[in-house]
Amino acid sequence: MKLSVFPNYRLLSEKASDEIIQMVQKKPTAVLCFASGDTPRLCYQLFVEKAKAAKIDFSAISFVGLDEWVGIPPSNEGSCHFFLNNLVLKHLNFSNANIHLFDGMSDDPIQECRKMDQFLHEKGGVDLMLVGVGMNGHIGFNEPGISSHYYSHLVELHNTTTSVGQKYFKDATSLKLGITLGLNHLLEAKEVLMLANGLKKALVIKKALEENISDQMPASIIRTHPNSEVMIDEEAASMLRS
Repeated sequence: MKLSVFPNYRLLSEKASDEIIQMVQKKPTAVLCFASGDTPRLCYQLFVEKAKAAKIDFSAISFVGLDEWVGIPPSNEGSCHFFLNNLVLKHLNFSNANIHLFDGMSDDPIQECRKMDQFLHEKGGVDLMLVGVGMNGHIGFNEPGISSHYYSHLVELHNTTTSVGQKYFKDATSLKLGITLGLNHLLEAKEVLMLANGLKKALVIKKALEENISDQMPASIIRTHPNSEVMIDEEAASMLRS
């Protein structure tokens, strides 16, 4: 694991967007996996701008979403589907056949997990996965206590996740279940970027990077990945020992 600390959120986002650009330029058939959320928002905006300026062809690039709220339709602005489509997918020439997002409205979320795993298996796995870190240390919807050996799975969401998640919705929304790629997908990804910014993430970053590697702190698993980079700003790094 490599740790990179940036003076501010803008420079963090610039460097992360450059990493994605380098991947798609190096491998025109790359498989990308993106998280939704506030932290990567600027990174995605910059990535799209740079990709358009460089006239990169995305027709052979594959794209998967990291997770989704169960029971939330893709038309809802709080859904991960809406976020990724609005920030990334609709702006670049991805082939629909190469895009796979979890369907939060499916009557059979377990089958949704199987379909995602099959899609990734057929594509040869994830080349670059970009994730954030939740206030309780989750990655995607891999909540504290969930085994790192899982692939895609259905999750009962913790109170912290459902409470923080309200900020993405215009009105109070019932959030009980999530569907997510598992930490085993992260461990098998060829490259992983984990982003965090702001003072609010300082404590969880300290726990993830300096305390024991444990399922109780899912983000700590990043330290076991041989080609991972934790990219944080100085505020998020403020509680680290060095």
